[in-house]
Amino acid sequence: MITTARLELRRWRDDDRAPFAAINADPVVMEHFPHPLDRTASDATIDRLEAHFAAHSFGLWATARRDTGELIGFVGLSRPGFDAPFTPCVEIGWRLARAAWGHGFATEAALAARDYAFSALALAELVSFTVPANTRSRRVMERIGMTRDPLGDFDHPWIAEGHPLRRHVLYRLRASALRRD
Repeated sequence: MITTARLELRRWRDDDRAPFAAINADPVVMEHFPHPLDRTASDATIDRLEAHFAAHSFGLWATARRDTGELIGFVGLSRPGFDAPFTPCVEIGWRLARAAWGHGFATEAALAARDYAFSALALAELVSFTVPANTRSRRVMERIGMTRDPLGDFDHPWIAEGHPLRRHVLYRLRASALRRD
């Protein structure tokens, strides 16, 4: 588990399934994804996230407020399961409930996940990607020190050709960029 001033990033529990399903069913939260998820698809997502932890010893952590224990979404690290010019890699990503937006939670948790990636895992680089219109996530990427790699922008292979969400922008951060001399 990773803790920050206001949050805990931890493994998934069965009691996370209902609140996570509510987050994934919110069309505003999911506006930059092909569609919201129903309960079955949301539960399958948790199962995949836990399988990723088993395979890699890190993943997208359930993210909860320390003061209330409320699950607000996920933040963490993953190995994308598709081929692209920048893979293999480790991605840093997040998805938070709409009520958690605008409080700095995504940045706070992403900074902790970033630091874990570079210290505990000794990774050399992290990437992140989203659709061009997802300005909220792009701002978080920039706040944690990532920079856009326009030459790395790509069409997401899991999204159908012609779909308006197929094009993605790529951000990168090298561990060496954070080191102070």
